[in-house]
Amino acid sequence: MFDTHKVEIEWGGRPLTLETGKIARQADGAVLATYGESVVLATVVSAKEAKPGQDFFPLTVNYQEKTYAAGKIPGGYFKREGRPSENETLVSRLIDRPIRPLFPDGYKNETQVVLTVIQHDLENNPDILSLVAASAALTLSGVPFMGPIGGARVGYINGEYVLNPHVDEMPETALDLIVAGTSEAVLMVESEAKELSEDVMLGAVMFGHKSMQPVIDAIIQLAEAAAKEPREFAAPDHSALEKEMLSLAEADLRDAYKITDKAARYDAVDAVKTKVKEHFAPAEGEEPTYSKEEIGAVFKSLQAKIVRWNILDTKGRIDGRDLSTVRPIVSEVGLLPRTHGSALFTRGETQAIVVATLGTGEDEQYVDSLTGTFKATFMLHYNFPPYSVGETGRMGSPGRREIGHGKLAWRAIRPVLPAADQFPYTLRVVSEITESNGSSSMATVCGTSLALMDAGVPLGKPVAGIAMGLIKEDDRYAVLSDILGDEDHLGDMDFKVAGTTEGITALQMDIKIDGITEEIMNIALGQARDGRLHILDEMGKALSESRGQLGEFAPRIEVMTIPTDKIRDVIGTGGKVIREIVEKTGAKVNIEDDGTIKIASSSAKEIEAAQKWIHSIVAEPEVGVIYEGTVVKVADFGAFVNFFGPKDGLVHISQLAAERVGKTSDVVKEGDKVWVKLLGFDERGKVRLSMKVVDQETGKEITREKSEG
Repeated sequence: MFDTHKVEIEWGGRPLTLETGKIARQADGAVLATYGESVVLATVVSAKEAKPGQDFFPLTVNYQEKTYAAGKIPGGYFKREGRPSENETLVSRLIDRPIRPLFPDGYKNETQVVLTVIQHDLENNPDILSLVAASAALTLSGVPFMGPIGGARVGYINGEYVLNPHVDEMPETALDLIVAGTSEAVLMVESEAKELSEDVMLGAVMFGHKSMQPVIDAIIQLAEAAAKEPREFAAPDHSALEKEMLSLAEADLRDAYKITDKAARYDAVDAVKTKVKEHFAPAEGEEPTYSKEEIGAVFKSLQAKIVRWNILDTKGRIDGRDLSTVRPIVSEVGLLPRTHGSALFTRGETQAIVVATLGTGEDEQYVDSLTGTFKATFMLHYNFPPYSVGETGRMGSPGRREIGHGKLAWRAIRPVLPAADQFPYTLRVVSEITESNGSSSMATVCGTSLALMDAGVPLGKPVAGIAMGLIKEDDRYAVLSDILGDEDHLGDMDFKVAGTTEGITALQMDIKIDGITEEIMNIALGQARDGRLHILDEMGKALSESRGQLGEFAPRIEVMTIPTDKIRDVIGTGGKVIREIVEKTGAKVNIEDDGTIKIASSSAKEIEAAQKWIHSIVAEPEVGVIYEGTVVKVADFGAFVNFFGPKDGLVHISQLAAERVGKTSDVVKEGDKVWVKLLGFDERGKVRLSMKVVDQETGKEITREKSEG
């Protein structure tokens, strides 16, 4: 019944299986991919023709994790998977980025790639498997796709590169790097690193690229057996239109791209565009020779060519800089004095207001993932309002781009954050992009570093980020430092590097062409290092290290540890004791299962009161020590005194006073404040106290000489 085809290889010490023909047979391409025991279903559907007037390529990648894959039911009120999680959005972007450049220019048919995680073995992360499965499904689908591509995760453990580390190995690795590419070239890199050198990072990229080759071979083997006939697609030939447009607009466009101010440059380009449209507009009653979409597409490609030619010919850039100069930087901290930490970072026409907020354990974010629920103590949220580029637009929940840029900055900063036991705060950073012309994500990295240091967070070292670009035509190429928005759109590479003076903490690379070499990557990394060190110097003029103390409005957190068998005493029946501590002292109290207690308040007095209270509950009284107490009950044989937290003890009638006492009530009554010395414990463990050996006025012990005198 099923005409199935299957390929299996050993990859990174585990079996990788790609199977087609059994499931989702109505899709253009479908592959069931298994790695270890993690399973992903990849499907591809592409419309038979483009919508009329379509002027862009509508590609959508949807990565979705089903909770049943890990034997779970969704958390929350609705027991059904809802909107994509942050991780699902990030993995969708991760797969979109390397496959998008491999569709031919001019292909505008709506295309959807759906990756569904249907089983997770809790050992093999399904993101790399999904990337491989998407590549295989596209290669089989008959859709014009210049693949296949492969992908790999690279770890760095004890100075060795590790291919596709297991989920439980990730805490040990100094690197989490994902690389994707074709058999010839690298197309995408995404990584987080613990201040690693340029050489180690480049070595990891090349190790990953080499390690993915068996996967590409396996996809080709499957395609030879099961691929559909390639769809007929010929990219439209616009050479005649381009030639005519070039003769009309080249000089004006070259002049426009010599204007350094972004707004004025855009006005000049728009004027050329209007001139071109008027030239090609048909006379009344005539049919147009070229459609609006064709004219728009060719004009866009002409813009790219003119910028690229200018840079390669003159080694000068749109805004007058040379290839390696960084735009002017202005850094400011303490912009918003009532917040816990704030910074304004401006680099050329890119600007971010970044605000850091310190919170307590109550502010941690619970994140549900297939591998389990975990608590996030560092959050970085990036906002890109339309006014930042002088436009109007939709405002609402964050889009894929905002989530992706925020995560890149998060990866750059996380390796230098203090350990939780040294700095027990929950951190939230918000970056508001107020102006944008090139790499607002790297401005976010710089601003975050400054805002956290302004808040008194003891960062290991300041972190800065820079975006690099590439223009490549045949054998000629130019690597650009600190790219403008136009250089990003019209160039061949977007290469973002963040790090400290010591090394790289995050590297993200997207390449739009096949053929970037190790040599070019090496030059880009070296140039990025020089740029990063320059930016760190400029940031240091505002603040070079973390402030020695927290801001006036930040909460203070003290950490104490109690024996685990005392946790129930501090919490009390139904939480009664801990609620009383919080209500009476005003401090927030958070108890972990290991006996760690975090006490938070903006008032030192409140923290001290809560600490004393908890200490009195868990500490044991010491024999021979004098305590102040309160008489809680009077009996014929003596008085019971509450002297140490909730502890009571008996002052026997013989220990009430130096002289003989007839009745207990002659000496004390309920509610009296008295001084007592802990004599010890009787054979039944009962507490024995004495009042007669303590001066009830001063609370000092009465020496034998004094009592005899």
